Amino acid sequence: MVKTLPVPVSVLFIGGTGTISASSVRLAAHQGMRVTVLNRGHNSQSRDLPEGIEWITADISDRPAFERALGERRWDAVVNFLTFNAEDASYFARLFTGRTAQYIHISTASLYHKPILQLPIVESTARLNPYVAYSREKIAAEDVLLAAFYERGFPLTIVRPSHTYDEASPPVPGGWAVFDRIANGETVVVHGDGTSLWTVTHAADLAVGLVGLIGNPRAIGESFHITSDDVYTWDQIYTLIAGALGTTAHLVHLPSAFFLAAAPEWGWSELLMGDLGHSAVFDNTKIRRFVPDFAPVNTLHRSVLRMAAWRAEHPEVARGDAESAAVLERVVSGYAPAKAVFEGLNPDS
Repeated sequence: MVKTLPVPVSVLFIGGTGTISASSVRLAAHQGMRVTVLNRGHNSQSRDLPEGIEWITADISDRPAFERALGERRWDAVVNFLTFNAEDASYFARLFTGRTAQYIHISTASLYHKPILQLPIVESTARLNPYVAYSREKIAAEDVLLAAFYERGFPLTIVRPSHTYDEASPPVPGGWAVFDRIANGETVVVHGDGTSLWTVTHAADLAVGLVGLIGNPRAIGESFHITSDDVYTWDQIYTLIAGALGTTAHLVHLPSAFFLAAAPEWGWSELLMGDLGHSAVFDNTKIRRFVPDFAPVNTLHRSVLRMAAWRAEHPEVARGDAESAAVLERVVSGYAPAKAVFEGLNPDS
């Protein structure tokens, strides 16, 4: 049964066609909200959005044009997927003060303390990640917005996703390039020993929690991570992908630091060292208390089958990017001599 609202809530999504945002836009529209999506008009991953939503085309990096596109309009809620640092946060806090009853800032669960001190992770876990610049910038953005909340009542809600995926965005470092290697029977190097625990969340499940917070006055001033309880080892993740492709995963293992040393320019290398290389298991009690409907149903072992089908149906998009393909080949090529060095240091190997 579709839950519709007696008085439609108006909501502006800044972003709206990305991995996380598209599912939330769909669900908000499905529930009868008056949805406006503002972005540059690009939708490279073929994520279709429903009819009836309003589109505003603007580039937030061109702030005068962005502000002209918004005009003097107000929304009941604003959900911003495109704030990445303190300067962004300060700008949006000023811009939307007095123009919305709720401002939902999309942060990241990668900002929690690394190395992990205790599991499961809760919202009050310390925010400290010395390894990942993206995480540090997100912490700074949160700090600016929290100051606006405490000092002048800015109606802030913080949402922290953790490795959210959909059929068009596989949850593995290297994305479709990894699928390509596995499909071709090529070796894939896994960070660590492959046994650390990792939580993956389908975007459609995250959307239930995020959209459930829209319009909830109790969520003002609160922070939530919204993740699945779908936890796997990394070896299991790669093995599930291989099974969906009808083949076997040929896996070898190297320390996470090896990726950063071998390919410091690759975006995934820093994340492997400072996020994906650590076990991450989350306590979702808080989001369930605020959104009782939040009950993730998309497990990875089923989702990888849909990913494989999506890949077959969208060959022009679902192919590995050249940079990731080159890095993965470089790391695999460096595995044998590195392995020899490690074994030389360990006479029992």
